[in-house]
Amino acid sequence: MGENLVLNMESKGFTVAVFNRTTEVTEKFAAGKARGKNIQATRTMEEFVAALKRPRKAMIMVKAGAPVDAVIDQLKPLLEQGDVIIDGGNSLFTDTQRRCKDLESHGIHFVGCGVSGGEEGALKGPSLMPGGSRESWEIIAPIFRKIAAQVDGEPCCRYMGPDGAGHYVKMVHNGIEYGDMQLICEAYAILKDVLRLEPPRLAEIFTEWNRGDLDSYLIEITAQIFGKKDPATDQALVDVILDKAGQKGTGLWTLQSALSQSVVISTINAAVEARVISSRKDERVAASKILPQPQITQFTGDQAQLIEAIHDALYASKIVSYAQGMELLGAASTAYHWSLNFGDIATIWRGGCIIRAKFLNRITEAYARDPKLHNLLLDSYFTDIIARSQKNWRIAVVEAVQGGVAVPAFAASLAYFDSYRSARLPSNLLQAQRDFFGAHTYERVDKPGTFHTEWMETGDQPVEKAVAPKPASKRQPAE
Repeated sequence: MGENLVLNMESKGFTVAVFNRTTEVTEKFAAGKARGKNIQATRTMEEFVAALKRPRKAMIMVKAGAPVDAVIDQLKPLLEQGDVIIDGGNSLFTDTQRRCKDLESHGIHFVGCGVSGGEEGALKGPSLMPGGSRESWEIIAPIFRKIAAQVDGEPCCRYMGPDGAGHYVKMVHNGIEYGDMQLICEAYAILKDVLRLEPPRLAEIFTEWNRGDLDSYLIEITAQIFGKKDPATDQALVDVILDKAGQKGTGLWTLQSALSQSVVISTINAAVEARVISSRKDERVAASKILPQPQITQFTGDQAQLIEAIHDALYASKIVSYAQGMELLGAASTAYHWSLNFGDIATIWRGGCIIRAKFLNRITEAYARDPKLHNLLLDSYFTDIIARSQKNWRIAVVEAVQGGVAVPAFAASLAYFDSYRSARLPSNLLQAQRDFFGAHTYERVDKPGTFHTEWMETGDQPVEKAVAPKPASKRQPAE
């Protein structure tokens, strides 16, 4: 991605200096893809910094964590006040906050910038999510606006907010990406294992879906994947790929952040857990020989209707996943005083990035109608889609469950919807249980106050006592 970003910048009229700690990598790039271009190869960090025009703009593309700190430590003594360091990797946002505070104390700007689009996006135009001081953004904006993907004449790059805002938005983007991919995999699983469709037919279905509401990069490449043959076996390539998924940590970070802020992102959580259980391939194979299998029979219903139901379940679940992601962004915006613009975020995700999709325009419109929209499901456009999709959504989940097909993200999305739409949940029993074994108290529906019941008292009726509120603590809350 680093090489392709450099080539992208050069193609937009900028002169770029490059450095890699392994000189052979730099020389190979200079003699290959960079040959004849306005790209200056440097062999030392000192030579690299000397090649930059003031205010210097140095972008780091290395693995998150300690490697980023190591490069910053090399750069910092060589830079001057007003220079900018940009971290374009998938760094944890709290690390970005720390680095921003440290570098700004030395007069050096720091930008944590989410970059999405993979290698192709880096070359042709990524989605860029920069965070840092407003002043640092203004310094790099002329470059970043030009290299970003363009949709309807607008660059997919807007200023996200202070310190770690950019990397946080990218983290949630990746969490939504986890959800999107898992939902597509579950649609595939039902089509394959319940309807027993072969890859050529799957390619046709996903190609058709990509012409409608589900139009997106991930649906597009899924159709292409089903059409690819393995030259060694002449089978569909997807059928010879091991079902053991990897992950790099951003999904886990998203879950941790959501838990710390009491935000439900059950679709993303299901997607992360699905990758974890897939990685236990040997254990699953062994278990498959011991555990009872469901009695699966040939599907005898209307195949076209089930395909339509799976489409609707995928679309509705996708909306839920985005709704959860946007709610998490809202919670973080409040907690960290970022003032995130959700319409801007949806706008820059329309092009360049992995989750780019047609319906992101509808999310932008939803936040234009109500900038303070608490949950995407409450926007009239998305409420109508859920209303139309709800019956088919349930049909798809039921068919999967009866067929023994695991659909954790479909089911989690539907459970979230059913919980969120319910005026009353069974948590009244949970509160009674907590009060029974731990005297945790409860509130009542018919009068204000906090109450505790002596559940083990003898007699016809349990003894209920009002509980006086605890005095406020004089200690200051932790920041």
